[in-house]
Amino acid sequence: MRLVAALIAVAAISLLHTLPVAIAVFSLTAVVAALHRPERRLWRRLLHVEAFILLLFVTLPFTMAGPTVATFGPLHVSSTGLWRATLIALKVSTSVLILLVFLGGMEPERLGSTLRALHVPERLSRLFVMTARYVGLIRDEARRLTETMRARGFRPRSNRHTWRSYGHLLGMILVRALERAERVEEAMLCRGYAGHYPHSPLPAPRHRDWAAFALVSGAAILALMVDRL
Repeated sequence: MRLVAALIAVAAISLLHTLPVAIAVFSLTAVVAALHRPERRLWRRLLHVEAFILLLFVTLPFTMAGPTVATFGPLHVSSTGLWRATLIALKVSTSVLILLVFLGGMEPERLGSTLRALHVPERLSRLFVMTARYVGLIRDEARRLTETMRARGFRPRSNRHTWRSYGHLLGMILVRALERAERVEEAMLCRGYAGHYPHSPLPAPRHRDWAAFALVSGAAILALMVDRL
């Protein structure tokens, strides 16, 4: 129900067209996120997204036609571009916060079971679970290889040797990831894997789960209706 509620909220937010409603929804979501998950990791993840959103403010105000609000040499900043970039930034930030609050603390295995309960194809849910599981392992492998390079005196610089070393590092990560994938496949086959994971039945929703689902879905639909007025 958390997954469905988050998808309904994100779908409603993606359809917003007015800036005041988008600002109000973002502010409300930020307050709920701060109360529900006050740890700093949540906001660090949001900062990673905001770094990409900055590209919107670098491109859209200078490329969209509209009334000019500022001029920088041959470049003209349009109010239409600024409005569109701000609206997209608010919708993306709100959607990311919703997903982090609802799904950020959920284990990949539980989320995979949830996808299967929603009749998502087995291959997609299996691919998601395996990716979420082994991205961290590959990251640890890359960190160990990097530490090994530093222990042998490697110091990154802007020269051919550095780029060649990073190329070898990337190749070694891919080779070890392939070897790990083969070992995992063999281990799964030895344990009787037949193309699908055993999924235990999910517990029935409680009354407070239904209430939270109705609250989140109703708030998202209400925001969309206000936006259309």
